Amino acid sequence: MTYTAKFRVWRGDDTGGGLVDFAVEVNEGEVVLDIIHRLQATQAPDLAVRWNCKAGKCGSCSAEVNGLPRLMCMTRMNTFAEDEVVTVTPLRTFPVIRDLVTNVSFNYIKARQIPAFAPPAGVAPGDYRMQQVDVQRSQEFRKCIECFLCQNTCHVIRDHEENKEAFAGPRMFIRLAELDMHPLDSKDRKVEAQEDHGLGMCNITKCCTEVCPEHIKITDNAIIPMKERVVDVKYDPLRWLGSKIGKRPGL
Repeated sequence: MTYTAKFRVWRGDDTGGGLVDFAVEVNEGEVVLDIIHRLQATQAPDLAVRWNCKAGKCGSCSAEVNGLPRLMCMTRMNTFAEDEVVTVTPLRTFPVIRDLVTNVSFNYIKARQIPAFAPPAGVAPGDYRMQQVDVQRSQEFRKCIECFLCQNTCHVIRDHEENKEAFAGPRMFIRLAELDMHPLDSKDRKVEAQEDHGLGMCNITKCCTEVCPEHIKITDNAIIPMKERVVDVKYDPLRWLGSKIGKRPGL
């Protein structure tokens, strides 16, 4: 079944812009990205949009559809009424380059600030051994496709530009949690997450989990357990007392 949909797409660049109305054909089984491509082919050949796989695995086509951060390739047109206006805008948290393309380099800067996996000294790569249960614990976090929808929807940086320097965001917290869970990683990720990457600024509203296209339980399985481990290390009164008492000479 074919019908004509009303689309409202943001057009502009880093100097400014606004929403432009389009009437465009929609066919059965199509997704929002199909319609954006049809707009490029028939009405707006200079419309800028980032995409790659069209299969929900590259994370490139992130945008906001009717105000919700989503992958355009995974947002089916049959979820909207035929007379509904579908509004497509760029990710709000990151600077606009042009039209629907934003500059997400903030995320790569934060990624470089997280030290890589640090194996124990004296263990050669071919000698690494770990239990399957430890592999499975962190496997969930490796599903991340770096669409940065979680980063975009996190209100700590979405609504407060001044927080970006001190706050790494949920995508980086699952990276830290993954490394902290790794039995062969020798760095203290807990203190690092709190003091260097702003873990304490997260107030676990779960907005990041809600928009994750890979259904990673970012808050429940990464951020909250990481916060609990930070409390154990930094704020447990028994640990604090033990660090002050120390060992008696000769023991």
